[in-house]
Amino acid sequence: MHVNRMSRFSPYVVVPLVVFAILSRMAVVAHAEDSERRIGADVYRELQAKGEIIDQSSPLYTALRPTARRIANVANRQYEYPFRFVLVRQKQPNAFAVPGGNVYISDSLMRFVRYREALAAVLCHETAHTIHHDVTNLIRKNQNTNLAARALAILLGSKSGSLTDYGIGVLANLQSLSFSRDVERTADLKGADTCAEANSNPWGLVKLIEAFGKSNAGGKLEMLSDHPRDDHRISDLEAHFRNHPERFTRFKRDSAWSTPLNISRR
Repeated sequence: MHVNRMSRFSPYVVVPLVVFAILSRMAVVAHAEDSERRIGADVYRELQAKGEIIDQSSPLYTALRPTARRIANVANRQYEYPFRFVLVRQKQPNAFAVPGGNVYISDSLMRFVRYREALAAVLCHETAHTIHHDVTNLIRKNQNTNLAARALAILLGSKSGSLTDYGIGVLANLQSLSFSRDVERTADLKGADTCAEANSNPWGLVKLIEAFGKSNAGGKLEMLSDHPRDDHRISDLEAHFRNHPERFTRFKRDSAWSTPLNISRR
């Protein structure tokens, strides 16, 4: 559209129409199942290029796989693509989910976690984010905001405005995205439900939150940073357990219900 043609119309009409057209197009793309699979594949390729993907022969996978299979058996029924749990090299304990079904767990987290139930809680929390399309929704929200701003800049004559897509480099840093407290609370509760259905003690998430609160290991698990306060998360989980006795009464909080995760801590 040329500027001289645009001058025939009131800018108060043209701007909303163009912005609406751009955002409508982006919404269609973001809702396509193919979009999530493509994002997931792009992130995997970038992490692989950076040398962060850990080979499947690692003994850490021996510790991860039994718990991962148990969680996947439940979570796979609730998402368009099968879940895949991938180990990565990172200095800090970390875990993050990517659209398309990949859940990444750092080797540092594997060595920090002491019990299978706590590891299961991490996987359940992260699969909840994917099942609820939280990352895709956040990307779309940020993308739409940027696109609207750039469209306005173009229409108002700014030479700096451009309609560029998010780069793969941004997608590869999805673990740095901050969800709202409501989104995190929902992932906690959904994760607890998934753990219970998988017959893994959902108190593992409470134990994990408590363990990080007491730890001086340096850094903080990404899924626990920029989130609601630890005591609020624990009280929300406790209330959820009380409100659904048919689902949670059979699970106990004491350590006798915890299974050691036997791996090298070096």
